[in-house]
Amino acid sequence: MRHGTRGVRTVRLRCRRGMRALKEMSSARTALLLLGAAGAIAGCGQEDFKNESRPATPISLTGVIQDRGVTVSPSSEGAGPLEIKISNQTDEAHTVTLEGNEIKETIGPIQPQGTGTIQKTLTPGEYEVRAGSPVATSQQIPPAQLTIDDDRDSSSDRLLLP
Repeated sequence: MRHGTRGVRTVRLRCRRGMRALKEMSSARTALLLLGAAGAIAGCGQEDFKNESRPATPISLTGVIQDRGVTVSPSSEGAGPLEIKISNQTDEAHTVTLEGNEIKETIGPIQPQGTGTIQKTLTPGEYEVRAGSPVATSQQIPPAQLTIDDDRDSSSDRLLLP
């Protein structure tokens, strides 16, 4: 400490080396935080982001091919993306066809005791799920009827979806 001529006392403080570096880092951190906040505020309210709703969540239906007919469960569902998993419980391989509303999707052949999957986005209407064809099999297997109703709700409000 020094005493001045007029009774004023001068105190000189020194920062240790570590304290000075900490003070400089704190200033840099504060500057980056303010810069990031300014960027976030500037990005808010822009009109070029469209919050469009997502499509409906895909629904899984199950189907089975048996000698007495093809069954799909449930037989009625809302429009949107569908996945039909079909099991062949007969002794012969079969192709499977989903047909209706200008859609014709064929998979297979599905081997006996095997499975196949049809994935399609369907619009409202009546569809038929057939196994084989009259030409390919000696005995016609009755088809399943699938009714697709109005669109399902958007999946925008559902959490943990991809």
